[in-house]
Amino acid sequence: MSAPAVTCRSIAPDGSILTVTATVRARDGRADVKCSVPGAPEMALRMQQVVRLARHTEPRFDSRNQVVLSLDRAPVTGPAERDWELACVLADRMVRGVWQPRQPPQAPQPLVANGWSDAWHLGRVDGHGLRQVPPGVLAGGADGLPHLGALTGHPDPAAGVSSARAWFPLVSGGGDSLCWVEVSVRPAVHEGDEAEGEEASIAAPGVDAVLQARVRAVLAGARHYDGRGAGQWRTTVRFGEARFQGGSYELALVMADRMARGREFLARGRVLATGQSSGWHAGQVEAVEGVAPKCALIAREAAPGDRILLPRAWEAVLPPGWRERIVSTGASVACVDRIGII
Repeated sequence: MSAPAVTCRSIAPDGSILTVTATVRARDGRADVKCSVPGAPEMALRMQQVVRLARHTEPRFDSRNQVVLSLDRAPVTGPAERDWELACVLADRMVRGVWQPRQPPQAPQPLVANGWSDAWHLGRVDGHGLRQVPPGVLAGGADGLPHLGALTGHPDPAAGVSSARAWFPLVSGGGDSLCWVEVSVRPAVHEGDEAEGEEASIAAPGVDAVLQARVRAVLAGARHYDGRGAGQWRTTVRFGEARFQGGSYELALVMADRMARGREFLARGRVLATGQSSGWHAGQVEAVEGVAPKCALIAREAAPGDRILLPRAWEAVLPPGWRERIVSTGASVACVDRIGII
């Protein structure tokens, strides 16, 4: 049975009011967050990403319920308008009982909030788009709500987040480049369905459902092998590019996660890694395709202090003189068949 609806409003650039409505119901195998905006599916996807990222500043989570969020209309200024983001985050928290605004009981009014962020997973509220903040409006930014912890008088959530990046080669035949993957973790207390707790605590907003499921499986497996990672973290994974194919990113993802959790020595420079596995739970690192183009790309991009990690299966087929060329740049190379302290 659904709970009563919660509403939160936001002031659009033309001065009109946007209304966010939130309801909660039993999840029953559905997505944790469902969002809709009439005639604007891309905006609905952004809303879903914002809410999922902001949830990762909460130390507790309950995977048993689904929150349904809707915006009554899209802003006339189009998808570039983002000042409604804070209203969605607050509506999601209010409907789940995580936070309630203080209002006079004799004359309660819907909360009005304007604010946006480029780092909701850190709890940061970067600013707002209002020329002048009307009385009673909650505005994001240094002159209003600088971070989500301030809602309840808590410290900046970013202080409890550890983040690390690793890079992997993307080879497409023409626009070859290194792509980063970033893992951010914060301590967590699981509630609700413990059986799905580990994978449910890992989010990768901005990527498709297939990649998100694989990201969750890779990290859950690697942490099982690690023996110390399971059940301890809320995890947000971000990619520099949202659309790509193949499993070349997997070793970089695992390394970024291990560095963020303090389970790996840091390189003086970047960690550049490629490799995948059908058995991350056993710590295995297996080969990926594209030895020649990926080695050529890494050789062009390697810089002093970089640590380059490749599958052990590549060791016998590396291009002649490639390792020596890498070492001459001041970077280091290791071919590995298992994760660990590398």
